[in-house]
Amino acid sequence: MDPRTRILDAAITVFRRQGFRRSSIEQAAEAAGLTRQALYHHFKSKEALFRAVIERLYEDAFAAETAAIAATEQAGGSLADVLVAAVAAKLGQLARSLDGSPHVEELYSEHLGQARDLYQKYTAAHGEQIATAVGRICRKQGLALNAGMTPRDLARCVEMTINGTKSAYPAMQPADAFLRDLNVMLRTFIAGAVSPAKSPTAKPKPARMSAEKSAKKPAGPTRRDRK
Repeated sequence: MDPRTRILDAAITVFRRQGFRRSSIEQAAEAAGLTRQALYHHFKSKEALFRAVIERLYEDAFAAETAAIAATEQAGGSLADVLVAAVAAKLGQLARSLDGSPHVEELYSEHLGQARDLYQKYTAAHGEQIATAVGRICRKQGLALNAGMTPRDLARCVEMTINGTKSAYPAMQPADAFLRDLNVMLRTFIAGAVSPAKSPTAKPKPARMSAEKSAKKPAGPTRRDRK
């Protein structure tokens, strides 16, 4: 294992146990089995180390989401199945990374204060991935988004649904209850956002009398008959 990975593994453990404010660079170095000077070679401050930890958690969450989309789509899941699996994988990965920490709310707060740019970067990346999946699945499964909605609109609404559910669960805890309620919210929203694509209305063909029917049609009275 390379030194940077060792440091990040150790730092996650320290931040989970101590929170951000009570942790120190020395504690992270000790947990990684390194001297403080060796750790400073990779990270110049506790804040820099914390940002690196947050970025790694986001990378892991993005990878989990990507894998969930691919697996659920390959298994023939519906659009709702794919989006729910993607969101659950992403947020489940993040929640598990800090699960059991008595400082989880502080860590979430600190990460928004110190790494908001990372939050925005990865939120945009997740949104783009969801929008791409929506467009692809709608084409494959013959679905249409309602009310002029675009795949990016739906992806943005998924993010708003997540944020709305978070308001009832600070720091997404307890994780099981949070993910259960989010599942219900997402499926309810998606059910009202998509419908089977309508096929173009076929124009009625002009009535044509076949030659066979025309031949069988009795001829009208001739001029001689009328006489």
